[in-house]
Amino acid sequence: MSHDKALHTSSSLHDLARKATHSPKLLTKAEIIQLADHVLKGGEHASEFEKEAAKKARHNPEGLEENEIIALGKKTLST
Repeated sequence: MSHDKALHTSSSLHDLARKATHSPKLLTKAEIIQLADHVLKGGEHASEFEKEAAKKARHNPEGLEENEIIALGKKTLST
């Protein structure tokens, strides 16, 4: 059962990342934070820009620029 939950979580995260790359303005604060958390978890593979955007999102998700949200989405899709 836990395997099914992990699959669902990863597919919903993938869908969220796609939404971020195509419609970044439509993401909620919680969705932006979820992407930021994912990028920060795998931080050793993220660029400095991606890490900074994720840290900024954790503190002020509403203050993120569109290109920063897109970068978080792209990073999530690439992992």
